[in-house]
Amino acid sequence: MSTLLYKIGKTAFRKPGYFIIGWVLILGIVISMISMNGIHISSEMKIEGTESQKVLDQLAKELPAASGGQGSVVFKAPDNERLDTPERLAAIMKGVSEVYGLDKVINPADYAAAQASGSGSSAEAAQSMNMAQQGAASPPPYGPLIVNNVPVPGVLIASDGSTALFQFQFTIEQSAITQDVFDSVIQSVMKVEQGTQIKVLPGETLKSVSIGVGSAEIVGLVIAVIVLLITLGSVVAAGLPLVTALLGVAIGVGGAFSISKFVDMPSVTSVLALMVGLAVGIDYALFIVNRQRRMIIDQRLSAQEAAARAIGTSGSAVFFAGLTVIIALCGMLVIGLAFLSTMALVAAATVLINVFVALTLLPALLGLVGERICSKKARAKVVSSSESSSHGVADRWVKFVIKNRWAAVIAIVLILGFAAIPITKMDMGIPGASSANLDTDARQSYDAISKSFGEGFNGPLILAAEPRNPSAKMTPELLGGLAMELQGQNNVAQVSPLGMTEDLAIFSLIPKTGPNDNLTKTLVNDLRSKDSSMAKTYDVKLGVTGLTAVNIDMSAKLAQVFPIYVGIIILLSLIILLLVFRSIIVPIKATIGFLLSILATFGITTAVFQWGWLHSLFGFDTGGPLLSFMPIIVTGILYGLAMDYQVFLVSSMRESYVHGHRGTESVVHGYNQVSRVVVAAAVIMVSVFAGFIFTDDVMIKQIGFTLAVGILIDAFVIRMALVPAIMAMFGDKAWSLPKWLDRLLPNLDVEGEKLIETLNAKNEVNIKSDMKS
Repeated sequence: MSTLLYKIGKTAFRKPGYFIIGWVLILGIVISMISMNGIHISSEMKIEGTESQKVLDQLAKELPAASGGQGSVVFKAPDNERLDTPERLAAIMKGVSEVYGLDKVINPADYAAAQASGSGSSAEAAQSMNMAQQGAASPPPYGPLIVNNVPVPGVLIASDGSTALFQFQFTIEQSAITQDVFDSVIQSVMKVEQGTQIKVLPGETLKSVSIGVGSAEIVGLVIAVIVLLITLGSVVAAGLPLVTALLGVAIGVGGAFSISKFVDMPSVTSVLALMVGLAVGIDYALFIVNRQRRMIIDQRLSAQEAAARAIGTSGSAVFFAGLTVIIALCGMLVIGLAFLSTMALVAAATVLINVFVALTLLPALLGLVGERICSKKARAKVVSSSESSSHGVADRWVKFVIKNRWAAVIAIVLILGFAAIPITKMDMGIPGASSANLDTDARQSYDAISKSFGEGFNGPLILAAEPRNPSAKMTPELLGGLAMELQGQNNVAQVSPLGMTEDLAIFSLIPKTGPNDNLTKTLVNDLRSKDSSMAKTYDVKLGVTGLTAVNIDMSAKLAQVFPIYVGIIILLSLIILLLVFRSIIVPIKATIGFLLSILATFGITTAVFQWGWLHSLFGFDTGGPLLSFMPIIVTGILYGLAMDYQVFLVSSMRESYVHGHRGTESVVHGYNQVSRVVVAAAVIMVSVFAGFIFTDDVMIKQIGFTLAVGILIDAFVIRMALVPAIMAMFGDKAWSLPKWLDRLLPNLDVEGEKLIETLNAKNEVNIKSDMKS
């Protein structure tokens, strides 16, 4: 491996034009494909195989109108005033009528007409449904909005007249609705405000997921530039990692956009690829450039030879570090969720591209720079610092840790264990309007609905009832009986029959509790139970769907597959680490250290985003559930990045061991060689991830925070403290391997031992040849 990469690095350095033109052509192809196909972003996140999705698919086939997404708008009168004045009622009526006239919005009048003409029993069904609804519902603190003695379809008004709730349905599933459809609805209802003093509050469901890069992310890049300048000491050297990382991300993310016409591309996909691509792209180039500069100073090599050797040695570590990230990301494929698989593949492809860019384009750019990569001033500075390196901060720290290794290990385990305690109370779900900032329309709409109508109106459920006996048919009597039975269930506020065919009956059910409440989850599970008294009495099978049920199913599905996912990535990564380090102790130690860091990371995230600790510092007002697919995404990314640091740090210790250092001396020497650049890489990654904490989207905020905290803990606590302490405990035994296993494993030469021997042998031959001549 090292010899091959050495040859690639030397060729790229000597003939940079071929490699640079090649990558520019690839970028040009990506840009051309985007210009031809356009960018098609989707907010769709289907959870195939779940109960809610099965019901949605069934409704789309048998009652398409009932399978559409739901929207809601709140109308609020000024304080101590009412909405039911003639002028305000006329404005509301006009706004509602405009919404019902929009494309992809169901008009209740048209739907009722279609039902009436659909079967001979439709009129009876409608009458029975109305009777069931009237008989089942207890008098609530709200009622239908009446205009000219006629109820306005889909609009309820609170008994005090201060608030009205407009709920309607789309003709397509919630996740498939585009932002332009939402914008049309919002423009229609916002007209109600004109000259009426009514406050219009569009609900959370009238917003698609749209995430972009803002100023906070740019700040993260600026910090990365500063760290690169401090670490590498020159503008030229600091600029190369940024150029290569940005190119890798442009090709990776741009390539995903270029095929988005043919593949569903969730909007969050680009952000995940951007996060990971920038972080690893900068880090990989940083390690290689730093290694080249060290060889120029320490070994007095030419820029060309130093670059080739840096690619051959550090390049091997980059390759296997990237491989662990890719494996961790691709492990998400076993979960079987299409949107997660797409996110994982795009992020993994971006990492792979960054690896190839670091191994081919970077040495080509180094060839253009030549000896200027390390100026005379920088060489003098490096020489000065190297002369005192044995007394530097890193040297004193690692010797302190080794001297107190047992105390260090115990302290780290206790501190991280304490930080992990909140994880026992971690609540997974989809952060929504209930935890949005107080000044947002979505949060104000949620609070107004909860106050005037009940929290359950923020998360209505759709029920589908079908006879268990294939020969049985749905009847109006059965429909009415089911409606009244459902109304009598625990935690049910309101039941409204929506429609019926011979084989299927549809209901809208409003729980008493909110979408993320555990009692709502219990209600959904009880309704689905095949052994419930209601299912047995009426001999029907009940299915539950709607956005609330979809989110509940997503959380349950992800919780079920999470242990399998973790097991797969750990097993595969253990195999890679075994091959790289030719040690049993090192991979096991690396895995245990990662588990400690990830538990502490999730504990801290729970305390901040669920319990609300330090919420004002991170730009949100109210705690709420943690994003249900966040643990899987973060675990995959953090495991891959943690193994990056493991590979770079421990491979340096092994290199010191291979070249003659023994016992704790190899730990100290290897630590001193790379600790500075590992710290710089960690600071860069934290800066990039932390930039996403201050975005407006709470999902990206949680992911960015968790990744930033995870890197802080793993790099500065696990790799910079726990790793040298444990390596010192085992000493040379850390590199031991059973002889039978040693014979089976291929020697990948990650440290470049064979490469250095070959190069030294060639130098000796050249020296002897010169002496003879």
